[in-house]
Amino acid sequence: MNTIANIEQQQLFAILGLFVTVIFLFGVKRLILVRLKDKARSETSSMSSIYRVLILSLNAPLNLFIWVIFLLLVRSVVSIFQVEGKAVITALTMAIEAGLIITLFLFFERFVTHSLKRYSNESTLVKNTSAIAGGAVRALFAVLAILIILSTIGISVTPLVASLGITSLAVALALQPTLENFFSGIQLVMDKPIRIGDFIELDSGEQGFVEKIGWRSTWVRMLPNNIVIMPNSKLSNSKLINYYYPERELSVPVEVGVHYSSDLEHVEKVCLDVANTILTEHEYGVKTYQPFVLFHTFANSSINLTVMLRTREYFNRFFIKSAFIKLLKRRFDEEGIVIPFPITALNLDQEGASDQERAARSAVAQWQRDNN
Repeated sequence: MNTIANIEQQQLFAILGLFVTVIFLFGVKRLILVRLKDKARSETSSMSSIYRVLILSLNAPLNLFIWVIFLLLVRSVVSIFQVEGKAVITALTMAIEAGLIITLFLFFERFVTHSLKRYSNESTLVKNTSAIAGGAVRALFAVLAILIILSTIGISVTPLVASLGITSLAVALALQPTLENFFSGIQLVMDKPIRIGDFIELDSGEQGFVEKIGWRSTWVRMLPNNIVIMPNSKLSNSKLINYYYPERELSVPVEVGVHYSSDLEHVEKVCLDVANTILTEHEYGVKTYQPFVLFHTFANSSINLTVMLRTREYFNRFFIKSAFIKLLKRRFDEEGIVIPFPITALNLDQEGASDQERAARSAVAQWQRDNN
């Protein structure tokens, strides 16, 4: 009886020791990460970025590694107190080996994923590919980890790989639209007709900022703050306007009409003066741009001209145009320049018209009035 009691007491101490060890290891892990954070704050900017990525990458793998150590200790305890525990020991050994492999691959996957997120703001290519590349990296590491684990526990992966090839062909045929969207997304990322943050106009008329280029679709946030979700395959085959490419600055044409009696040289001078004032003083104006005026049409009631301004980006053109029109109307009033109403004039006294023709027109007009 004393022997059984001693064994049970030893087993109880062993179990308590296991849990104390796990708690201690979690405490050590926390101290290590705190030290790494402090070192990251004291290093240069480039080194601190690397350390931040390393800290984020180590957190989850260290948690899993601690549980692998726990299983290792459990196997030692089982081998000591259990006489016939070969099956349990074998299962624990497989679990430990699988845990080590998963820990290693989890670290590399987290390191690559967090690196993509960290440097996405510093590189346009990384920013555009972070969503697709992150998913591809996770899928690749998961497949490699599964294959290595199966090979470690004695399962031949050659037939599995061959069957996966046939299965992949069947899946590819079944998921053809999804795969088309996936490869269209890769094409959008590599060809870069659009980038995250660009303001675009789709061929269907929607306008907005590119929010995300994902595996299957691209998200465009419109000006009313709603989202248009466009499949990548349709987006890659459609015609669109990118207002941020090759640069964000955009010309803003403003149509103006003046009276036929206006002095066009004076009109041009006033328009340029107002345009320079707007571009210099307005927050969205491009101060270095030289505006110009083009007279182009003899219309029914006015001589039409175009004043060309420039703003920092497409979305600001509405404010520049509004400010220019208000200031130009005020200056035209001060200078006595008339913006005519749309009027159609009928001149019955054309040069060379005879008295008989004028009399005939008057008679016809009088007959029409009498009959009406």
